[in-house]
Amino acid sequence: MRYSVWKCNACRIPTSFGEDLSWDYLCYVREHPLSWNVPTKILYGSNDNLTSFESMSNFAKKHNARLTVMENGEHWFHTEEQMKFLDEWTLNQ
Repeated sequence: MRYSVWKCNACRIPTSFGEDLSWDYLCYVREHPLSWNVPTKILYGSNDNLTSFESMSNFAKKHNARLTVMENGEHWFHTEEQMKFLDEWTLNQ
């Protein structure tokens, strides 16, 4: 049986970038681990404020994914420089 210290269906976790995270979604992800069996290439921004490099690197190793890091990239690529990097990275895959 799984015990929880507290349960809150409406709980939101605020972030510094304005997108709240849902506690319910976090619980769902923890209760439904993924099975990853497809070739994968990941583009990661070195300034990602949601996912640590350690977490991304561990995921890539565990699932035999190729990891590319863009210096000064963010979690959401949106600047002109980031979008150009993304376009070039995509075309070279």
